Amino acid sequence: MSTSALRAPTSSRSRFKMILWISLGLTVLFVFITSELLLITDYPMYHAYRLQLIADRGFLIPHTIAGILALFIGPINFSSRIRERHTRLHRVLGCIYTISVFVGSYTGIALAAGRPGLPGTSMQAAAWMVCTTAAFLAARTRQFTIHRQWMARSYAVTFTFISSRILNLWPAYWRHLGDVLSAVGVIAFTLASLLIVDIGLDWRELTTCRNESSANRCYKN
Repeated sequence: MSTSALRAPTSSRSRFKMILWISLGLTVLFVFITSELLLITDYPMYHAYRLQLIADRGFLIPHTIAGILALFIGPINFSSRIRERHTRLHRVLGCIYTISVFVGSYTGIALAAGRPGLPGTSMQAAAWMVCTTAAFLAARTRQFTIHRQWMARSYAVTFTFISSRILNLWPAYWRHLGDVLSAVGVIAFTLASLLIVDIGLDWRELTTCRNESSANRCYKN
């Protein structure tokens, strides 16, 4: 097999990863500008939300710090170059990520306690902790392929803290339906993120025909 043939898949994967991380980065920037930045200016639509955040600052501050750490550690630890050349750094960041997930999960549930959004937050936190724990156990047993798969699922849940805030742009979210949409929206974004990641992980198997024998062939419509 030629060297160019071997480089093609690697080049395609690198291009895909670059496009993916750029897209996620632009999403973070968009949500920050349209959702979080307006909190500083006491934007009228966010006034009640802003007051609630100030009242919840005891749990909100560690929750936010943990979420930001997990959000930014993810792309670093997904880097093949860092994973191969700086193994110790990869492990340290992985431990920080795991701790951040559990701190973020527990403080998130504490923030939602007694509120209509508790079911959605609890489901999101449970998925976050389960995926991260599975990734951690796989790393401990040196099953690195499985570890990377579960880390992809874990980070997908991490990113729902960004993607679910797109609902902030929907005026109905801040009206009488807001309490319902808060729970339903978080659950929907979490399940959709996990489904998309699983499809991505199995994409090659789903789209590749494997002829085990001459009689066993892919059917064509």
